[in-house]
Amino acid sequence: MRSKADHTAAVREHRRAAVVVNTKSRRGRRHYDEVLRLIRAAGFAPLGVFPVEEPKRLRATLDEALALGPDLLIVGGGDGTLSAAVKQLAHRDVALGVLPLGTTNNFARSLGLPLTRTGAVRIFTEGKVADIDLGLCGDRPFANLASFGVSVEVAGTVKPWLKRALGRAAYPLTALTILPGHHPFRAFITVDGVRHELLTHQLNIANGRFHGGWQIARDISIDNRRLVAYQLGSGKRLRLLVETMNRATTGKWRSLAGGPFVIGREMLIETDPPMAADIDGEVRLRTPLTLTTIPNGVRVMVAQDFVDT
Repeated sequence: MRSKADHTAAVREHRRAAVVVNTKSRRGRRHYDEVLRLIRAAGFAPLGVFPVEEPKRLRATLDEALALGPDLLIVGGGDGTLSAAVKQLAHRDVALGVLPLGTTNNFARSLGLPLTRTGAVRIFTEGKVADIDLGLCGDRPFANLASFGVSVEVAGTVKPWLKRALGRAAYPLTALTILPGHHPFRAFITVDGVRHELLTHQLNIANGRFHGGWQIARDISIDNRRLVAYQLGSGKRLRLLVETMNRATTGKWRSLAGGPFVIGREMLIETDPPMAADIDGEVRLRTPLTLTTIPNGVRVMVAQDFVDT
């Protein structure tokens, strides 16, 4: 692996980039030509440009782009697309360039990146290469979040047209339709030998700083070697409803020191009953699960003021 300074210099000097854009999504399809113009106007002559119309081809397409040997892999899409790219780029000497074209853009927000297309492309020429942490749930790396409970059902139920129409608000509104029939569960979180027990409808384990487009707490970092576990509400549906709507309407910021958080580098998650885990949008594993951090797991282009530890 090159030093981050050498990698940054290579991106700026040689402009060796490949571009992958999820054109299956509405925003990806609508802005595809525009982002290519912006990238070329920034001085990049892409080694290859790969529109992805079929999501099942995303992983193979990312491999094709990486085979060209870029210093920078520019990926346009939402959190699901970027999460797939992060997994492909983990521990590689290639930096990820983020084009946020999703609904919530949690990954871009956690990195402090501009959410406009012009601003995002400017990072590729004026920013720097940083190494950030990943989470690991079982054997699956994740960039943003592992979650258990009602959000797993919401992710599989929310309608694409509702996301297009309402953006981030589509998720809490979909949760309102699911919550009346959802049963609370007991969760046990073991960190540093201490076992925490809670009754809830929703448990989240965050690597990044944002969930659903809203900040979890103002002092969470995507690059501090820690995971943060927290519940939304409790075992009471009304409390979950009130807290979810409060976050959706106010974007309330909380400090880790003053909120109901469990923090650690490694966590054992057990639930009663056993539950499916939503890992950055993929529902594959079930509890019990061990979650850990992967320090400096992936390289990304970030703004110069990003605090890289």
